[in-house]
Amino acid sequence: MCDTIIATADVTADGIAIFGKNSDREPNEAHQLVNIPAADHPVGSRLRCTYIEIPQVEHTYAVLLAKPFWIWGAEMGANEHNVVIGNEAVFTKIPYVKEDSLIGMDLLRLGLERGKTAYDALLVITNLMAEYGQGCNCGFQHKLYYHNSYILADSHDAWVLETAGPHWAAKQVRGVRTISNGLTLGNDFDLASPDLVSYALDKGWCKTRQDFHFAKCYSDFIYTRFSDSYHRFCRTTDLLADPAGKITISKVMATLRDHGEGASEAWWPDRGFTGAQVCMHAGFGPVRGSQSVGSMVSHLHPDHPTHFVTGTSAPCTSSFKPVWIDAGLPELGPEPSGAYDPATLYWKHEDLHRATLHDYDRLIQLYQAERDHSETGFVNQGLDLADHPAAERLAYSSQCFSTAQEAEARWLEMVMQTQPQKRPALLYKIAWDGFNRQAHMPAL
Repeated sequence: MCDTIIATADVTADGIAIFGKNSDREPNEAHQLVNIPAADHPVGSRLRCTYIEIPQVEHTYAVLLAKPFWIWGAEMGANEHNVVIGNEAVFTKIPYVKEDSLIGMDLLRLGLERGKTAYDALLVITNLMAEYGQGCNCGFQHKLYYHNSYILADSHDAWVLETAGPHWAAKQVRGVRTISNGLTLGNDFDLASPDLVSYALDKGWCKTRQDFHFAKCYSDFIYTRFSDSYHRFCRTTDLLADPAGKITISKVMATLRDHGEGASEAWWPDRGFTGAQVCMHAGFGPVRGSQSVGSMVSHLHPDHPTHFVTGTSAPCTSSFKPVWIDAGLPELGPEPSGAYDPATLYWKHEDLHRATLHDYDRLIQLYQAERDHSETGFVNQGLDLADHPAAERLAYSSQCFSTAQEAEARWLEMVMQTQPQKRPALLYKIAWDGFNRQAHMPAL
């Protein structure tokens, strides 16, 4: 389960578009940050994606990707031309392709590598989808098949693209627009695949063209309902509903950390067997098998964009740090895998994250205020440095990552020295004991 956000320039405090996304995957499906330079490729060369090969183009743009470690594509990212894309799993009536094909995360990366604008990237994705289809397993330890929706944006333009097998619809958007794990477009789309309406008519999903509603016709009711996508879609929309145009980077970050209406100081992630919040916490059972494993917020300044990434799970326990595509990423350690490795950024943070889960409400308060204070400094100085030389920006980015990791080591010590006063619910504990066992996580 995931959530993706765009606030276009006309509704932000500084008149610059802001993009945000949580990537929700299996808890041990380590999140990886990758910066890939622009490249020229020989004519006729081939490109290996997650499952299949396709023809490579002669030139690919530099990209920043936030991705599951084992997948070629990504759940969110940006390119050197200030295009950002985030994808969502959506569940539809169209049968899922289970043989090797392009997956939605591959299409996202291809859109970034080949699209100079948000609209160009949309055409890249839909044209490749028409040629190669979409499908195949997207799950790490548990097979999962789905179709995809996307927010694609640049400094001046933004689109929602929603798909169901080979069928798709797209709408240009202004203001605040969010998507979760369900189709949302009705009959007011701006672009669509040629047979979108006629296919629904042939299937009897609507009686006339005037009755056609993309989401109502194509959605799989059961999976969409259990994804709790409508609740999260409404929640993110409501949190960012600011008619005065005062949406800020910090507001988008706070939205990605949201635990739902009525979440108070007494909120715990072990409650319930169904449902999902924007800041997703895994629990017991198949419906709550996902965790927010990485988050990204992008300030889409037309001349010097800045991206803020966690690189780590649970934005409520993580810090957003600035990075720039042209400056490159700081040293982040070895590539992560599905097994615990404290040398990696992702798994080192899991020490703090999973220790906090022992008594979430009490333990998060030990470091939340300090995290917010330091993060505010990361954001403000990161924006101030956005037009400085690349070497200076990389040095500051490296400093932010180092500062955050040093702080997390102190916070972990504080957490470990604090006796929990509440025991997590039994089934929740069983679930996390299982996740830890599978990852060979040491006892905390």
